Amino acid sequence: MAAPPASADAPRPAPPPLAAGDGPDRPEGKNETTCEDRSNAESLDRLLPPVGTGRSPRKRTTSQCKSEPPLLRTSKRTIYTAGRPPWYNEHGTQSKEAFAIGLGGGSASGKTTVARMIIEALDVPWVVLLSMDSFYKVLTRQQQEQAAHNNFNFDHPDAFDFDLIISTLKKLKQGKSVKVPIYDFTTHSRKKDWKTLYGANVIIFEGIMAFADKTLLELLDMKIFVDTDSDIRLVRRLRRDISERGRDIEGVIKQYNKFVKPAFDQYIQPTMRVADIVVPRGSGNTVAIDLIVQHVHSQLEERKLRWDLAALASAHQCHPLPRTLSVLKSTPQVRGMHTIIRDRETSRDEFIFYSKRLMRLLIEHALSFLPFQDCVVQTPQGQDYAGKCYAGKQITGVSILRAGETMEPALRAVCKDVRIGTILIQTNQLTGEPELHYLRLPKDISDDHVILMDCTVSTGAAAMMAVRVLLDHDVPEDKIFLLSLLMAEMGVHSVAYAFPRVRIITTAVDKRVNDLFRIIPGIGNFGDRYFGTDAVPDGSDDEEGGSTG
Repeated sequence: MAAPPASADAPRPAPPPLAAGDGPDRPEGKNETTCEDRSNAESLDRLLPPVGTGRSPRKRTTSQCKSEPPLLRTSKRTIYTAGRPPWYNEHGTQSKEAFAIGLGGGSASGKTTVARMIIEALDVPWVVLLSMDSFYKVLTRQQQEQAAHNNFNFDHPDAFDFDLIISTLKKLKQGKSVKVPIYDFTTHSRKKDWKTLYGANVIIFEGIMAFADKTLLELLDMKIFVDTDSDIRLVRRLRRDISERGRDIEGVIKQYNKFVKPAFDQYIQPTMRVADIVVPRGSGNTVAIDLIVQHVHSQLEERKLRWDLAALASAHQCHPLPRTLSVLKSTPQVRGMHTIIRDRETSRDEFIFYSKRLMRLLIEHALSFLPFQDCVVQTPQGQDYAGKCYAGKQITGVSILRAGETMEPALRAVCKDVRIGTILIQTNQLTGEPELHYLRLPKDISDDHVILMDCTVSTGAAAMMAVRVLLDHDVPEDKIFLLSLLMAEMGVHSVAYAFPRVRIITTAVDKRVNDLFRIIPGIGNFGDRYFGTDAVPDGSDDEEGGSTG
């Protein structure tokens, strides 16, 4: 990859490569910090350059968003107000990968600080910061004993689980959900809980061995080496380990000379030549960081996906409705309820009452498509009864906010202990594309049958994005049931074409949508009528907040 144009203060050409290394700083026993050590730490502060002195100490974590993302906080949730545009095409398949940036450099060179500065300057939503510190290998008992006596080399490529790093980065680039281990640096082991990351537009992967594996290098779209003077790096380690980790100067220097410095000379410094960009002085080099940000922006612009909703609308005209569609039988009762909720003169109370009745009927109808198996129970009279029981593991409901949320009570009424997740998808008024703003899914959803709920589906764009999110979380396509009170034929065809194994269930299908992609004859804006909020001036019937259905 060609680097951005160099400048006197910006990235300079790199020397030669090999592999890379740096590890977490290990406690040198249980030494207490003395007054002398504290004064040494304070004196070390004066040796550091003033750049970045106001920043908080480095935290070894993975982060899903930039430090101050655009947020809308409510009493129960945090919603991202900057949405993620589609990462797949009209066929439902991925059409672009996330942009992956690798940040390498020596221990305490300022990699994490540079990463956070890039994230802040990029000012784009859905950025994932992935730290190599999360991927240390699980130690054997013998290695645990060596680590306890500071005789295990954590600053060597063999200390990292590169297979897990590569598989995790591949899945993130493909837009899929991943589980990242949480490493406990006190016990030198992985914790039971893993952190879930999803939705990366940009991935920043940082670590001392970031460029140590050939396969890993091929996954990185941009490689940045943070080059900081060795004296400054040593002073930073001394200050950090003495003031934050209760270690003495002698122990820190001993570890540095035994493991850290040899690893830098042998594995890390040689990888400078594989870097696309070298950033001298780390976070102090704002010119270099600005050039990096400009280059990333240009790459993201090139990768932008453009949806042609007009083409989507005409693609399936005159085609028969798909076999995966099931429409609730239009009995006089069902048609009568539709008449009431479609009537523009219907009061809000009546609209809510009859909508809830339809929702209950719809969900009862949908549950009949779940897998059942034969089972035998004994009645109170002591007789066997040959019946049926649910053959799956669990049922989870996922509502597309905000209209889909109105269907949750009906689902809870008929499914005991059902788990509920939520997705917020809205239409970008400039591009007409759906954007993912917020996501909250139950753990281990991949084993469940998922009832995906939205009250109206017009173009199918929002429904397609919601299905794509579930697939990215490893929910099998044939375990997804899309439920909607009202759908347009266009939306039915769009979803069925992209995801032919998703079961589509509704109470009615209207023939067409107008030039503004509103369902005709339609039902109006369901969310506004249900919640009593102001209607959109043009009387739109699309879903909440401009969702394209």
